[in-house]
Amino acid sequence: MRGPLITLEGVEGSGKTTQIVRLAKHCEALGREVVCTREPGGTPIGERIRAILLDPAHCAMSATAELLLYEAARAQLVAEVIRPAVEAGRVVLCDRFADSTTAYQGAGRGLAAEDVMPLHRLATGGVWPDLTFVLDLPPEEGLRRAAGVRDRDRLEREPIEFHRRVREGFLRIARSEPGRVAV
Repeated sequence: MRGPLITLEGVEGSGKTTQIVRLAKHCEALGREVVCTREPGGTPIGERIRAILLDPAHCAMSATAELLLYEAARAQLVAEVIRPAVEAGRVVLCDRFADSTTAYQGAGRGLAAEDVMPLHRLATGGVWPDLTFVLDLPPEEGLRRAAGVRDRDRLEREPIEFHRRVREGFLRIARSEPGRVAV
């Protein structure tokens, strides 16, 4: 039996990591084996890419380079963690996945969907979330929450207008795929 891939998405500080922990405990209480992971990251290669992507020293990174790095981290995560886990029947909970790239690099950075979507297909090899929860809140509140936890990363330092476009990107995904995405 194939296990489900469930992703949590949303703007910075929306509570994805907190909710994944709760959801994992719930699934385990139901007797399911659970694998929790995150994007970018989740593998040694992915964590190295994450460090590059979030480092404020790389503020000059082009939108295309950013997109390709996210897709590279995703390809490794799918190959090394997600695909083997779902094929083994485990529940996979992922803190961000391709919808974040659609929202951040598509809506936020203005990259065209016809450029982003083929890269999603390549990186995921056909692995796609069965269910996605978008945790929605105003980006101002999310950034305020995130600022209380750690130093701001490269993306958190973007102007508020960027974060508003990202939020709208997530809501647009939810409107376009109501059978998979719940807000």
